[in-house]
Parts: sequence; C-alpha cells; structure tokens
Amino acid sequence: MTQAREPRTYGGWRRRRGMGLLGMGVGATFAVLGAVVTLLVATALSPRMLLYLLPPVLVVALLGLAPAGGTPLAAVLLTRWRWWYGTRRGFTRFRSGPRLELPGVLAATSLLSAGDWYGRPYGLVWNRRTGHLTATLRVVAASPWLADPDDADTWVACWGSWLASLGHVPMLRWVSVTVETAPEPGGHLAGTIAEAIDPAAPATARAILAQLVASAPAAAAHVETRVSLTFDPAASPSAPPTLEAAVAEVSRMLEGLESALGSCGVTVLGRATAAQIAAVVRGAFDPAARGEVSRPRPGAPAATGWADAVPLSAEELAGCYRHDSGVSVSWCWQEAPRQNVHSDVLARLVAPGPYLKRVTLQYRPLPAAAADRVLESEVTSAAFRQAYRHRLGRDETARDVFDQARARQAAREEAMGAGVCLIGMFVTVTVLDAADLPQAVAATEAAAESSKIRLRLLTGSQVAGFAATLPCGTCPPALARY
Repeated sequence: MTQAREPRTYGGWRRRRGMGLLGMGVGATFAVLGAVVTLLVATALSPRMLLYLLPPVLVVALLGLAPAGGTPLAAVLLTRWRWWYGTRRGFTRFRSGPRLELPGVLAATSLLSAGDWYGRPYGLVWNRRTGHLTATLRVVAASPWLADPDDADTWVACWGSWLASLGHVPMLRWVSVTVETAPEPGGHLAGTIAEAIDPAAPATARAILAQLVASAPAAAAHVETRVSLTFDPAASPSAPPTLEAAVAEVSRMLEGLESALGSCGVTVLGRATAAQIAAVVRGAFDPAARGEVSRPRPGAPAATGWADAVPLSAEELAGCYRHDSGVSVSWCWQEAPRQNVHSDVLARLVAPGPYLKRVTLQYRPLPAAAADRVLESEVTSAAFRQAYRHRLGRDETARDVFDQARARQAAREEAMGAGVCLIGMFVTVTVLDAADLPQAVAATEAAAESSKIRLRLLTGSQVAGFAATLPCGTCPPALARY
C-alpha cells in the first residue's frame, strides 16, 4: 500500500491522496472556492467591481493551486519567510548558558527519574509546555532472515494488533520506533573482554578469549533499537491532578503495553533509565564522545537531568545542523512505496553504514471511535472524485481505481477490528567531518531509494527532524498546534 507524507496504515501501507479538488488539501480547496464565490457574488452585484477583485482573486488562486515540490506555493513562501525572520533574529543559533537547557524544540523538556511497580528506576522526558510524558523501551529485534517465515508472519500480525490496540488507550499520543546504527572500531570488543576477564581464570579460558579477539573483524557495528511512547496525562479518564499522579498513571499504562510488545518479534530489555536517555542525547549532539558516553566511569553519578547532555553550541542551517563535534542532515519521507511491500522493506535503510544514522518511524494512532469516520470520509472522497471526473468527461486512471479499491478495503479491515494510524518517517545522518557530508547524504538517499522510499530534505526544519529521532517525544506535525 502506498502513502503520502502522513500515510495511514491498516496492517499495511497505503497512500493518502488530497481530499479536495484536483488533489489539493482541504484548506487550499476552501481558499480557492471562497475566492471564486467572492468573485461571482461581486460580479452579480456590480460588474465594475470585477476590475478591482479579479487581480487579488487570481493571486489567491495561483498561490493555492501552483505546486512547488508537492506543496502549495503559499506554504513554501510562508516557510521561507519564517526561516528568513528566524535567521535575522538569531533563533537558529544556540550557545550553552547557565540554565542548561537543550536547544530548539527540546528547550521545554526536562528529564525525570521514576520507578516502576517493582522499584526499578526508569527515565521520563517531561515536556513542560504540553505536559506530555515520554518513556523509552530498550528492545532487541529478532532477525527475520534467521527465523521461520511463519514466525515472521506471526510477528508482523502481532505488531499490527499491537498498533490497533493503541486506539483504545486515550492517553497515548504517538509511538516512535528508532533504529540507531553507527560504526565502531574493533578495539571496543577487545576492551570489553579485557575488562571482563578474571585474572584468576584458567589459562586455557584466557587463551580462548584472546584467540576470539584476534580473529574478530577489525570493525564492528553498533545497533540499538528503541520504542518511545508519548502520553498525555490530560487525556486520561482519571485526570491526574499532579505530576506525581501522572507519572504513576503512565507507569501503570506501560506495564500492559510493554508486556504485549514482547510478542512482536522483539525482546524487551527494559525501560531506559534517565542516565541512558541522557547518554543517547549527549551522543547525538557530540558524536565524538560516543565511546566515553557508552562506557561511563565506575562510580560516576547517574544523570538526573540534561546537565550532561546539553551541547556547548549548535547552529541550524537551511540544509544541515551543526552541533558540537558533528554535522547532521535530516529528512522526512515524502512518499511511501507505491506498491505492496514486504516486512523487510526497510532493511537497506536501517542497515549499518559508515556513518552514524537514526531512522525513526512514528505512529500516531487515531481513537477507535474516530477511525470509522475517517475511513468513511476517504471512501466518500474517492466517490466524489470519480463523479467529478465523470462530469468533466475524463477517463479513470489505473491509480484512481487502485485508490478506490484500497479505500474500501481499509474500511472493511477497520470494521473487522484493524486500527488506523498516521505514520511518519524521519532519518538523520551525522558525520564528524563536514567534508564527508555529501557522501553521507548520497549514501543515505541511495539506501532509501533501494527501500522504495522517497525522502524529502527538511529544509529549514533540521532541528525538528533531528529531535524527532531522539527519545524525547518530539512529533514535528504536532509542533504547529502548540
């Protein structure tokens, strides 16, 4: 199934077309229709008013209808003006100060430490502006290439059921699944084994481990998978009055979601602690310190805030993001695959490469009560487009027939218990040397093309894309509403 920028999924992937006229969005359709109606009414009242109203109406129609890379020209011009204004005011530059706040959209977040029902500590990212709380689960995904095909199909089915169940959790706002890969020198394995060897161990055992280190490859890959769940305590039926009550409610909801996730082909290692979340953020802003961050000094105090993760400086450019020892480029997907895909469609994109890379799939479940209305509106929109083409005498294309069939199929699947989610993808690649950036960009875009994914550079929104791949609960589409 194929999708546009924020596609819906019903266990597969499906392209969401514009629900307005000529493929436009709802807002652009109403703007154009309003301009036309205004012109007709004015002409009926006084034909001379046509001379004054026709130029601005034509400008409005041009801005609403003229596409620029799949986006209305008015939206492109507004985005560029905002970027120019923010650059002139210095909003794109950050220098660390005494308040120790993260830059950009992460400035309103705080790192908390809580405990589950068994007393085990875990970290929560609290957005002071929205009230959202984000917890992160550390998981290890099972490889489908080493599993029986029936088992892989079962994992995919269980993942679809898990996503469908999210529509019945009012507190849950979105789920972010992040796969982070990075190259590591082979000395990391040697250092880890050297620290673990007991000096009193038999000589034969030490010789076997030494032979293992000597025969290991010179380079290794670091792969880490995280599942971040963002909750809105204000949407809970119990309406917790305090932050402590909200944390307790989130901990209770996590128990069921965490246990159900274990049947989706992943092993849940546990909830990430505050120190582990801070280490991920610190490693993203300062990639040169990843080795030091991944192996903290014995006896070092655990992180309880962003003090250890705040970068010294950062600057957002139109096409990249400079921060401490690295330079990053972020994309979102412009279009999902236009055909049926298999469970390993993202294998090339998430595979380890020569550069630090984070790939995040973000799921925003619709409430179960609203899912049927949304799908019914899409079926109605498909029927309206068909009648509109018939009135104009235009032939129906194969893509139109495909979209109509998929809209009806999605409505049937939802009636049988499937869930409805808005999906987004964000990809960030980071290099230590700016000279390597063109090669890293080309390698990432080539991997996306081989995965049948069309990426779109987040021009002027690099900070938001960078933050979306971190376990901090950032959702770029939701930022415009707060």
